[in-house]
Amino acid sequence: MRFGPVPLGEAEGAILAHSHRAGGALFKKGRVLSAGDVAALGKAGLVRVMVARLEDGDVPEDDAASRIAAAAVGENARVGAAFTGRANLYAEAGGLALVDSARVDAINAVHEAVTIASVPPFEPVEKGRMLATVKIIPFAAPGAAVAQAVALCAGTPPIAVARLRPLKAALVCTRIAGMKESLLDKNRAALESRLARLGGTLVREHRVAHATEAIANALKDAVSAADILLVFGASAIVDRRDVVPAGIAEAGGTILHFGMPVDPGNLLLLARLGDKPVVGLPGCARSPKRNGFDFVLERLFAGVTVAPADLMRMGTGGLLKEIASRPQPREGRSPSPAHAPRIAAIVLAAGLSSRMGANKLLADYRGAPLVVHVASAALASAARPVIVVTGHDAAKVEAALAGLDVRFARNPDYADGLSTSLKVGVAALPAEADGALVCLGDMPDVGAGLLDKLIAAFDPAEDRAICVATRGGRRGNPVLWARHFFPEIMTVEGDTGAKHLIGEHAGEVCEVEAGDDAPLVDVDTPEALARLRARVRP
Repeated sequence: MRFGPVPLGEAEGAILAHSHRAGGALFKKGRVLSAGDVAALGKAGLVRVMVARLEDGDVPEDDAASRIAAAAVGENARVGAAFTGRANLYAEAGGLALVDSARVDAINAVHEAVTIASVPPFEPVEKGRMLATVKIIPFAAPGAAVAQAVALCAGTPPIAVARLRPLKAALVCTRIAGMKESLLDKNRAALESRLARLGGTLVREHRVAHATEAIANALKDAVSAADILLVFGASAIVDRRDVVPAGIAEAGGTILHFGMPVDPGNLLLLARLGDKPVVGLPGCARSPKRNGFDFVLERLFAGVTVAPADLMRMGTGGLLKEIASRPQPREGRSPSPAHAPRIAAIVLAAGLSSRMGANKLLADYRGAPLVVHVASAALASAARPVIVVTGHDAAKVEAALAGLDVRFARNPDYADGLSTSLKVGVAALPAEADGALVCLGDMPDVGAGLLDKLIAAFDPAEDRAICVATRGGRRGNPVLWARHFFPEIMTVEGDTGAKHLIGEHAGEVCEVEAGDDAPLVDVDTPEALARLRARVRP
């Protein structure tokens, strides 16, 4: 890749390296400069600009990030669309993050242009949690480096999620003289809460004397009813020959390992009885705070092997106790984990079609009504839910979309202009939506790929809060709006929607090149529909 300053007259087709303002417009870094861009920058007084040009063998940043992410992603995970050289990997199910640290390190060692960052191995994750991000540092990466990174992902991909299984557990609690039942009740409640968080249930409990034979008999009775056996001793286990391990052995079990390098949780015992795991619990298991028992329990629920060697590797990251010399992070508010943005889609399908002579949204195009193509593209994207705003011919439009997983919101004031439908759509959004893609029902060639590119570009923290689809520098539709614009959108009037807000918040606008004319092509007249039908698409 060539990089450096060039005379403005030689910059057409190059990648702009630094953002510039010209004529009230913001030309952001990473933009491929068109002839119109060069002219606008020239009017602003620029004579030279810093640019990058790709050479033979270079892989553009988004393409490179997408290839590596697609190779790295494994079971129960997905890759988001790439933008500005970044492709994120997300959990598709709750469970444990499976991260091959050695291969992540190897990928990062391939070339300075290629990076991958992940959550820690065996981190509990919920659906939608970000697992990893592949970032290409410059505007392109050498093809050989991309190929090498992809090759390192061969076989079992290095980033995946092990799903949690709904396991059944049995609990054996031991008593000593003078022990209150309330303490045993507390033990049970703490374990039931832990199991419930993982989707498990406590199906049996035995309360017996703190004696070898009593523990053995209880385990023999419980083994057929449960997937996991848990033993909570009245006295902490201090040796692999103590009462609890002796009871497990007398029941026919095998002691695998005593102790673990996690604090709290040091005094955990790992054993087996037949094909069932048995865990002798440390005293911290009755606390709601995270401890070494959680490390083991989560792996068991995820179907991940827990052997003595696995326990012995838990020391890095195993210091969970608070340290007096620093603030107490678990007592305060901790940052939320990174998630895929929760983006809804609003399909505006309420208009009068006054220039069409009939409801254009019901006109046939490639074997289906126009509005069906738009709603189907939204459903094929990462946006959820998909809300269709109806008004004129509402019953007919809703009938055309029957069978699709969309929600309807009717606009009784549709004759008063586009803004009324936009406000109805925003009012129907779920409270957890981080943003909304506003799609026009008469733009049937806008595909799911473009919608996902807009979602991938969305990052309000990086001033990408309004993501606009473009073609060759011309802005079109759809537009993705961050939640903090919803109150302003609810005040718009007339038939132009919220276009003026794009100009008022130029610093938060991100243009997303579509690669075709779809963002600029809508259907307002019979002639426009005829041109659309006649156009040969690749």
